[in-house]
Amino acid sequence: MRKNVIVAQSGGPTPVINSTLRGIVETCQSMPDIFGNVYAGYHGIEGVLKEELLDLTAQPAEEIALLSMTPAAGSIGSCRYKLKSKQTEDFARVIEVLKAHNVGYFFYVGGNDSMDTAHKVAEMAKAHGLDLIATGGPKTIDNDVGDSEFKLIDHTPGYGSVARYWALNVQNANEENNGSSPADPVLVLQAMGRKIGFIPAAARLADPNREMPLQIYLPESGLNLQAMADLVNDELKRSGRCIVVVSEGFDVGDLGELKDNFGHTQFSSSETTVEQTVVNYLNKMGLPTRGSARGNVSGTDQRHNMIYASTVDLEEAYKLGQQAVLIAVNDGSGYMSTILRNPGPVYSVRYDKAPLELVANSERNFPQQWIAPNRIDVTDEFINYARPLIGDHWPTIPLVNGLQRFARLQPIYAPQQLPAYIPEASRK
Repeated sequence: MRKNVIVAQSGGPTPVINSTLRGIVETCQSMPDIFGNVYAGYHGIEGVLKEELLDLTAQPAEEIALLSMTPAAGSIGSCRYKLKSKQTEDFARVIEVLKAHNVGYFFYVGGNDSMDTAHKVAEMAKAHGLDLIATGGPKTIDNDVGDSEFKLIDHTPGYGSVARYWALNVQNANEENNGSSPADPVLVLQAMGRKIGFIPAAARLADPNREMPLQIYLPESGLNLQAMADLVNDELKRSGRCIVVVSEGFDVGDLGELKDNFGHTQFSSSETTVEQTVVNYLNKMGLPTRGSARGNVSGTDQRHNMIYASTVDLEEAYKLGQQAVLIAVNDGSGYMSTILRNPGPVYSVRYDKAPLELVANSERNFPQQWIAPNRIDVTDEFINYARPLIGDHWPTIPLVNGLQRFARLQPIYAPQQLPAYIPEASRK
């Protein structure tokens, strides 16, 4: 007997998250003898709890195809809602919704916290005797899902596109800084990455031969503001200018930052920014050249800018969605689809799986051996790791009247079978 499908997304989006969604939907639709209707939990697990199930089977095929060229999570929404063990009503509600809509497959696309949700749904279904297969699809921009040995997953969809964003933006920033350095000798660029340095490290891809006066400050560098000021001033004495790429997780003291529902620091909601703190400190301490430090903060455009998307990232995200469905069919419940790099000088990958319990709430570290001895650069080994991920071509993005053509899903929802429900953590 065919079973219906729920797919949902969680956490911060990426430029390629909808490519994974498309891979899941189209692969399920290619197996009509196994899968029934494909629904999307609108805004993640919250949509499941509220029984807001967008009918993806009812959408035009061309809109599903356009998902690959649609960034972020506007198509089916995302959330930062975590199922905690004490929320027994939420768990019971999930079971009710799954039963009411004859759901036998649950796909959750997200990062480590999302894999925790997928794992809990799988375990909960098993405990209640529900015939449900729960599978995860990886997603994160900062490449922190998995293990530090890269044995569970080599890299995560989303990272290649953000790495490309930084490679190209640093290239352009260098042109501006080179021209304006008599007045603005220091340009400070803040990159995302709460605790891990993969995103700021990607700035080195703009200058693999180390010809720019570029300094990279990872959260793992072990440096402080005073050391940064000394190093920047040393570069100014050598080159007359300096580009500083600093992680939002670099320790500059209290920023008055907020926490999200996952308990993660929201630097974009802080009273001030790492970039502004650094700029203020450098200018207060004084520069050994004319002019002053200036700064830029790239916000959520790092994770929703389709123009900078990596074609390699787009393809791999789609195939990981396909792989998630194949895992569900062939291996059953409790796995996340993964991508592993084949050995050898020519970049190639294979697709595999990892148990959800191993990746749930996991966090890899940026390898210490990839941090240069001077602590403000990364090694060639990192460059060799990251370079293939950003690809070699621009994505092909459809335009209509000069504007990007995104997928526009129709608001067709599965008829609600249950009473209205307010998720436990949303009650006041």
